[in-house]
Amino acid sequence: MPQHAQQVNVPVSRVDGNAAAGPLGEILRLDITTAIGTCRHCGSAAPLSEAIAERDAAGVIMLCRSCGHTLVTYISRAGRQYVEFAGLKSLSTP
Repeated sequence: MPQHAQQVNVPVSRVDGNAAAGPLGEILRLDITTAIGTCRHCGSAAPLSEAIAERDAAGVIMLCRSCGHTLVTYISRAGRQYVEFAGLKSLSTP
């Protein structure tokens, strides 16, 4: 299990990147799962639907299927949404 999941003690379900479509669509107004993301860490490029998504009550973390690093973090708190693309080198439409 990735290090960040072990650092917090909350229930997390691990599914594929399609699970992030709804939450990220609220901010981006596009189907994020069809976008091609390139991992900043390993250089792997793939549709975000192929990423691993870890979900909990606060949001979704998308992990690179090749190296396990965090690509995208989405958090919804107090009626506001936050998204960070720190692990992506690039994001493009197909």
